[in-house]
Amino acid sequence: MPTPGWFVLALQQLEGSATPARDSSGTVIDLIIDASPVSQAVIVILVLFSIVSWGIVLYKTFAFRRLERQSATFLDVFRRSTKFSEVQAVCKSLDGSPLVGIFQAGYAELNLQLRQPPANSPEAPAGRPTLKSLAAVDRALLRASSVEVNKLEKRVPFLATVASITPFIGLFGTVWGIMMSFQSIGAQGSTDLSVVGPGIAEALIATAIGLFAAIPAVYFYNHFSTKVKSYASEMDDFALEFLNIAERNFT
Repeated sequence: MPTPGWFVLALQQLEGSATPARDSSGTVIDLIIDASPVSQAVIVILVLFSIVSWGIVLYKTFAFRRLERQSATFLDVFRRSTKFSEVQAVCKSLDGSPLVGIFQAGYAELNLQLRQPPANSPEAPAGRPTLKSLAAVDRALLRASSVEVNKLEKRVPFLATVASITPFIGLFGTVWGIMMSFQSIGAQGSTDLSVVGPGIAEALIATAIGLFAAIPAVYFYNHFSTKVKSYASEMDDFALEFLNIAERNFT
């Protein structure tokens, strides 16, 4: 049975309309490949910034989750133990917690002072270990807290850098693409879309990639900064708790 002519024409029209859809899937890639060297350099820089910032986001996310688990375990051990030496024994297995660093600094200062022979004081009971300076223990805890906060903030400021500069790098790519479009208009004397379209498309791609790099960086910078402040407050509370215990038992 012969195929109707109208069916053949319909198939040809469907095939003709499907061809642009297949080609359009690689339009963005083709535009990047055919872009000017300056636009390609802008895109590469933005992609690199985005990759590095996402790497930092993933690293900090896993590190903070580990920190929270180990801090909870350490606090449980610290509050159940009756001796600082028992707490010191578990510190190596919980070194991801900033509270461990603070405890070890205070514990080292306590040991340093308690090893020294006690001063001849009628108020101090014989044989009872006594601290010479509680303020020195406090200073040791403050120094350790500052060190731990700096560790927590490491690499986070880079996210702020990405959030600040990538929109401007994308804007530079936008301006460059528009300049290329005007050059094409001047060279060909035409404002046809086929003349100005590629340059404008380059500009839009650079802008989009710049925003893609900047927006997550802004969000995660604020997110991690808030977490660091929360951890710093927790460290201050722990330092006061440690200091209270030292004052009750060694003064």
